[in-house]
Amino acid sequence: MFVINPDPYSLPAYRIGPFRTSDLSINHSLPDSDLIDDYLKEQFHNKDFIYTINGRKAINIALNYYNLKRDDVVTILTTSGNFYISGCVTKEIEKFCRWSRNIVDETRVILVNHEFGYPYRNLRTLKEYNLPIIEDCAHSFFSFDENNEIGNIGDFVIYSFPKMFPLQIGGLLVSNIPGRLETENKLHAEELRHIKNVMSSQIVKKDKIISDRINNYNYLINKFKLLGLSERFKLEKGVIPGVFMFVINGEELNLSELKKYFWAHGVQCSVFYGENAFFIPVHQALEEHDMDYFYEIISSFVD
Repeated sequence: MFVINPDPYSLPAYRIGPFRTSDLSINHSLPDSDLIDDYLKEQFHNKDFIYTINGRKAINIALNYYNLKRDDVVTILTTSGNFYISGCVTKEIEKFCRWSRNIVDETRVILVNHEFGYPYRNLRTLKEYNLPIIEDCAHSFFSFDENNEIGNIGDFVIYSFPKMFPLQIGGLLVSNIPGRLETENKLHAEELRHIKNVMSSQIVKKDKIISDRINNYNYLINKFKLLGLSERFKLEKGVIPGVFMFVINGEELNLSELKKYFWAHGVQCSVFYGENAFFIPVHQALEEHDMDYFYEIISSFVD
């Protein structure tokens, strides 16, 4: 059985990212390795890249290249077109200038958010605006699209390692413009060593990480279908999901209360604000029993 309404001091800890408490000692004990450098050089065809403390810092460094003024605007475009956007993104932009969800006269940079692993469609058409483009691939480290556009159109591309891998820090900034990126790393030596060691140990598991995420996504689709809940984004070829997002079809559920309920059971989650949708973890560290627990949580809430 699963305990519903557990003692708040005895909660499990399910996060959107795959890091678990047990990973702390595992990561601490890893041998030094730079294997991830070789992978990234091959993956990005020897483009310039730097490691950062997190995805937010990568966004900050990218924006700093454009000499933005306070009245300038960074326009944020997303896969869904919904107004939902993480405060992690908007707060970094606000350090430089204003932001908008529409192209306006004051727009100086376009930031494209490939939401939760799902590529923004027709990315190349944004080039028609003749504006710099930053791609936010925080959840999209392994995702690709049929035209091979994701990660290859923007001046800069942002990645956040904890969204996909079991570590607590780490981001990446890639430049698609030769010589544009100052490649001297600003990380402390110990932080950089830790990120490289963990990423080197994980990248050899790439195929399993991808297959586990897709299998978990499909498992959750079939479980939640029993409650009349369906996927928000279609899992197309090339998409490696960052979350499991489902739509509340015809159900009058209080999503704000559902969010509190999931958190009260130790599960990180959120409402996809602006739509009747909600998302929970789907990462590779989940077993079937973990996902059965998610199902029991929402089932008990519905009842």
